[in-house]
Amino acid sequence: MGCFAYEDEATSVLPPAKLFKAFILDGDNLIPKVAPQAIQKAEIIEGDGGPGTIRKITFGEGSQFKYAKHKIDEVDEANFKYNYSVIELDDALGDKLEKISYETKLVPSPDGGTIWKTSSKYYTKGDHEIKEEQIKAGKDLKSTGLFKAVESYLVAHLKSTTKAVCS
Repeated sequence: MGCFAYEDEATSVLPPAKLFKAFILDGDNLIPKVAPQAIQKAEIIEGDGGPGTIRKITFGEGSQFKYAKHKIDEVDEANFKYNYSVIELDDALGDKLEKISYETKLVPSPDGGTIWKTSSKYYTKGDHEIKEEQIKAGKDLKSTGLFKAVESYLVAHLKSTTKAVCS
């Protein structure tokens, strides 16, 4: 078995606690509302939401995949860490990949926002190789767009909530 690792960072104007709550703790409800074209439904099929939980993600129409199953490895609210593994992805894991593991850490930035650090590890079967360009292309098209859509929603919602409280 081989392993290919890929690391990435994104920034947000929102603080880590707000992003962690929205993306990680409330993501199963929020993301399908904000970006149904990307994710139609997210549901727990086994467990209580903590480590060992299995979640099924149903992707939106037009996606190259229909669904994925994630196994949650770690949820650390105090340190804004979340780790999970893709254990099933339609038939895509098949004879090429054993699993894909993701590690996420949200770090406060000096300006009060967040640096979103992600690391992904692709565990291949046999001598199958994955090229960095394949990983980057998929990430750029999907996860960055989803991140920005949810961040925009949160920023707009935060502003509208603030206006409602002040009136």
